[in-house]
Amino acid sequence: MNLTWLFSFFKKTDWFLIMIIAFLAVFGLAAIYSVALGRGAGEFLNFHKQLIWLIVSFIVIFIIANINYRLWQKIGWLGYLLSLLMLILVLTPLGSTIHGSRGWFDFGWFSFQPVEMMKIFLIIILADILSRYGRTIHKLSQLIIIGLLAFAPLGLVMLQPDFGSAMILFFLWLASFLLIVKKKWQVLLILLTIISVVIFAWFFVFKDYQKDRIKNFINPALDPQGSGYNVKQSIIAVGAGRLMGKGLGFGSQSQLKFIPESQTDFIFSVIAEELGFVGVVFILTFFALLFYRLYKIAGAASDDFGLFLTLLIAVLIFFHVLINIGMCLGLLPVTGISLPFISYGGSFLLTIMILIGLTLNIYKNGVFSRRHNII
Repeated sequence: MNLTWLFSFFKKTDWFLIMIIAFLAVFGLAAIYSVALGRGAGEFLNFHKQLIWLIVSFIVIFIIANINYRLWQKIGWLGYLLSLLMLILVLTPLGSTIHGSRGWFDFGWFSFQPVEMMKIFLIIILADILSRYGRTIHKLSQLIIIGLLAFAPLGLVMLQPDFGSAMILFFLWLASFLLIVKKKWQVLLILLTIISVVIFAWFFVFKDYQKDRIKNFINPALDPQGSGYNVKQSIIAVGAGRLMGKGLGFGSQSQLKFIPESQTDFIFSVIAEELGFVGVVFILTFFALLFYRLYKIAGAASDDFGLFLTLLIAVLIFFHVLINIGMCLGLLPVTGISLPFISYGGSFLLTIMILIGLTLNIYKNGVFSRRHNII
């Protein structure tokens, strides 16, 4: 092995960012292991699968980190069209229904959500558009075209239905819009668009159970044993943790199976109950460090594409964190959004790790090509 290349690799890798990701991932593994303790030996399969996915994902990070991120700009549109095709195919008999959503391709030994692939390539093409035309976009027709790029996959995802992922795609478009908005009428336009989409979705898209979740969010007492049960049990678990928590494997809500989907949607509630306020503060601190690091990498990017790419990656992670924790605390409707690096699930973990790999390459090309210190 070329020792010069190896030295260069270690020197140009953002180990601080990797340390943050590793800490969050280990926290997630501990929580998944804890949930398995109360569910019998068979449940440890999920822990082992997540561990394998985590190892694979870190390998993928270092591979992506050594591929020039500008290559993704060249293949972004092809990837977007392929993702769009897969979102169409998953609605046919080729797709599988899991947890009421026809959004999976089931290959037996693993399942794959094409919306995760769409998240990656939507970020790439939006960053490409903003980097090329962001300073010249001012016409209504241009804004409509950008909107269609996001709303085409968003509509397909709503048909599955997967309300949570559709929200993420929408927020990616919204963030892109706000990054280039220059005039007041454009802000008014976005507000009218949001209101129109919400009204249309309520009457023609949302399923009854999705409406129940929103109604229950407004008034949890409407159906405490039905649609409001998840949120109620989650809030109880969070409150039961108090300052230091009950200890890993000793949370009554998680160990006695009161918290549904405790390894995925409500894993934050498990952590809050078993590690308490102190554990929650640790997690939020590391997420804050992650966003700060991404902000600094964006500022040191060598071109606008790298800048917007990093910012949109931060937006994706931020809204995943915000929505997941919000629904666990009863502040937002339950939408099935995973907590990045922590929730169980291979597809989403791999998606996030690919995006982190992209930021590592942006760091490598930006910081060291310009000798810019971001610490």
